[in-house]
Amino acid sequence: MIAYLSGVVREVRESSAVVVAGGVGYEVQCPNSTLAKLVVGQNAEFSTRFVVREDAQLLFGFSDADSLRLFDLLTSVSGVGPKLGLALLSAMPVSALAQGLLSGDAKLLSSVSGVGKKTAERLVLELQGKVPEHLAAGATSTGGRAARITTTASRDAIEALLALGFREAQVRAAVAELVAAEPDASADALIRKSLGKLR
Repeated sequence: MIAYLSGVVREVRESSAVVVAGGVGYEVQCPNSTLAKLVVGQNAEFSTRFVVREDAQLLFGFSDADSLRLFDLLTSVSGVGPKLGLALLSAMPVSALAQGLLSGDAKLLSSVSGVGKKTAERLVLELQGKVPEHLAAGATSTGGRAARITTTASRDAIEALLALGFREAQVRAAVAELVAAEPDASADALIRKSLGKLR
């Protein structure tokens, strides 16, 4: 079992990175949030899961323990393999994904490419009581309640961003994160700042 990897980033690909450690180059499958932090030529550290299948041996790496914890929970659900778990983690921040699971938001989950309605409902059913609440901390307000994404401004912002062609999961996650930080932000401000996150 490979539980941790530290090495120099040699290459960053679309969904993975090549990391050199001890003279060996490891291909590490990573969510977008981890890939965005990697710099070629610099050292990087990963919490990892090594998955052995009949046709492949895959190493999944995460820049933080929370992402790995959520990955393990997602892949514990029947029908959710590591690639789909990675897709969910790549579609939105850990806090937004955790909040979606805690609140039973199957629609948010099913908006991720590759996640059908039945799979989304199964994820909610099996994980709603298992996701640690601290994983959703970034998607909560100072009052400790879920970020309000039902304000008129946030609804208008979501509709406008969806009309521009962005994925619903990414749009809702971006707006939820902004509303958590600025509950009184206008629709224009939410759209402008969301575009900065989505592009």
